[in-house]
Amino acid sequence: MRVVAGKARRLLLKTPRGENTRPTSDRIKETLFNMLQPYVAGSVFLDLFAGSGQMGIEALSRGAKKAVFVDSDKEALRCIRDNLMHTRLAPFSGIFDGDAFNALRRMSGKEQFDIVFMDPPYMTDYVENALSLILKYNLITSESLIIAEAPIDKDFSFALGLGYEIIEEKEYKTNKHVFLKTGG
Repeated sequence: MRVVAGKARRLLLKTPRGENTRPTSDRIKETLFNMLQPYVAGSVFLDLFAGSGQMGIEALSRGAKKAVFVDSDKEALRCIRDNLMHTRLAPFSGIFDGDAFNALRRMSGKEQFDIVFMDPPYMTDYVENALSLILKYNLITSESLIIAEAPIDKDFSFALGLGYEIIEEKEYKTNKHVFLKTGG
């Protein structure tokens, strides 16, 4: 796994050992960030359920002004810190060690994000809960973009009831990225 583009281009990143994370392939990451490129420069990026931190690091490498990483797994947090030091992007980052939902609550009133990327464990209701809390704690603006990674068969119709609109769904072999904005 590597940084695809930007100032940290080609630098290799560590991934957590074990089965607790699913690193996004470089090809899918490149596709995603080619779609996000108009939004990344100067943005504040939230990497929720961050794993290795590769998505936030990619955003920083491509010109985001700040990335915040959230994960509760100790091995993942070690990788995030190591990867940020290796890429020299640590000064532009913040790390929340702990439960994603508690981290969202703690960020209330302190931060608003231009881009939120979340890749929670599959077969949970974490996407639904996170989307609800992001609005509850006023962590985005009407211009913010949220990308959720999910299994290809996950139905996102629930997002409409939470106040989001689905902008696009980009499908891959077994998973997809769902792009959301607030409805108004």
